Amino acid sequence: MKYAFFPGCVSRGGCPELYPAAKLICQRLGIELQEMPGASCTGAGVLQEKNQFLGDTLNARTFAMAEGLGLPIMTICSTCQGVMSQANHRMKGDPEYLARVNSSLAEEGLEYKGTAEPKHLLWILIEDYGLDKLEEKVTRPLAGIRLAPFYGCYIVRPTDALDIEQNPERLTSLERLIETLGATVVDFEGKTRCCGFPILTINEKNSVAMVAKHTLTVKDLGADAMVTPCPLCHLNLDAFQPKASAQAQRQIQMPIIHMPQAIGLAMGISPRELGLQRHIVSTKPLITKLGV
Repeated sequence: MKYAFFPGCVSRGGCPELYPAAKLICQRLGIELQEMPGASCTGAGVLQEKNQFLGDTLNARTFAMAEGLGLPIMTICSTCQGVMSQANHRMKGDPEYLARVNSSLAEEGLEYKGTAEPKHLLWILIEDYGLDKLEEKVTRPLAGIRLAPFYGCYIVRPTDALDIEQNPERLTSLERLIETLGATVVDFEGKTRCCGFPILTINEKNSVAMVAKHTLTVKDLGADAMVTPCPLCHLNLDAFQPKASAQAQRQIQMPIIHMPQAIGLAMGISPRELGLQRHIVSTKPLITKLGV
């Protein structure tokens, strides 16, 4: 299995532990990654609000690069998945619009033919790789660990752009992954709600309140950690948790784990190799409970 790898910005910036963790587990799983030097940011939703055409053109540029490699696209960021899927949905649904986009790409000698299907690592593991095959790679099951899934926004909506109707299993993919790793799922209503990151710069108080609500909910349900496939969700839930704790006037201390880190732990990779020491909220209680 080989993919054109689109790690996104945050996995190499705000959450730099995600990028090497993802590469490590893909190497162990036999998933070959071909990076695309020069691929740009998806726009993270913000750019599309200001200039949708520019945002879509940037995504089409990445899609054209992947087409040139003859490979499907893999991302490790839910936000990237959502933004790319929406851009792709607009372009594939409107040939005239795609032609306008391609007129801009022509300056670089690129053309997007409309064949790209960007896919998050989570979906690849469920739909392409197979959970049965993944289970065979689990050497250190996360038995006794209670993990709360946190999808966030962009990987579950809008459903039409994300092909949820054709792939309904995507709505429970994170829970199924957690179970495959040997952990217990701590389900909660907020798992598909916003983490608060999109409003952080305009309403920090409300954003931090959302962090407090999610983390305290799973804490009260007895979770040992939260697992997310989105580095932006991780960034907000982890980095702003101390502020959330102060604002809510309650101790939280809920570790937020990147999805590839959870997989890596179950595959026997050391916490240090996975970058678990880099988090704001200490992961030591989780690591101690795992006995590693």
